[in-house]
Amino acid sequence: VQLQASGGGLVQAGASLRLSCAASGRTFSTYAWFRQAPGKEREFVAAISWSDGRTRYANSVKDRFAISRDSAKNTVYLQMNTLKPEDTAVYYCAASLYSLYTLLMDYWGQGTLVTVSS
Repeated sequence: VQLQASGGGLVQAGASLRLSCAASGRTFSTYAWFRQAPGKEREFVAAISWSDGRTRYANSVKDRFAISRDSAKNTVYLQMNTLKPEDTAVYYCAASLYSLYTLLMDYWGQGTLVTVSS
């Protein structure tokens, strides 16, 4: 199983970025994005059910970020709009055999750094 995250970078506040997570090895029930800012604990950002596309978001991003999936490419995306400096973090994609609502992740990809300058 491999989860390959990409798409991070340095942007100015208000800009957009799209992160990608290419999955291989098997299909999971739920895919999610988490992030970890410097000096802080890792936190949940967004999750999607692979089978029916149901989603859930952290309150801090739900009006700005959108998670989606492309079954043909086995890839999950995180579209991030109106980025703020507080969105600066290493973003990790993760996969779970469990429901969208448990957030018990079984596999983690490497992180991709998102830096938002003010």
